[in-house]
Amino acid sequence: MIYYAIKILVSAAVLVAVSEIAKRNSGVAALLASLPLTSLLAFVWLHLEESPAQAIGDLSYQIFWLVLPSLVLFVTLPALLRMGIQFWVSLGLAVAATVASYALMLLLLRKAGIQF
Repeated sequence: MIYYAIKILVSAAVLVAVSEIAKRNSGVAALLASLPLTSLLAFVWLHLEESPAQAIGDLSYQIFWLVLPSLVLFVTLPALLRMGIQFWVSLGLAVAATVASYALMLLLLRKAGIQF
């Protein structure tokens, strides 16, 4: 139980740190947010839980492919906001575009013989 509490606290601390830093310096916050911190934490937690190296490697490989469609969010959101579209509408549209990109990527990966 303590282990899960530590996992939650460390993971939450990373998110809080990025949002607090963003209030002062968006460039530094962007750098921290762009780091694969979630992936790194997942790799560490899996290793500490004695998951096989192959499982960690498989996760890393799958993350690689799924990072590509996630980039749609970071292009679409600022474009919509610059167009003067309200934040929540922009966020919703950017998320919808990202979900569509994930669906397309998964379809393309299946056709290429890469299974998830």
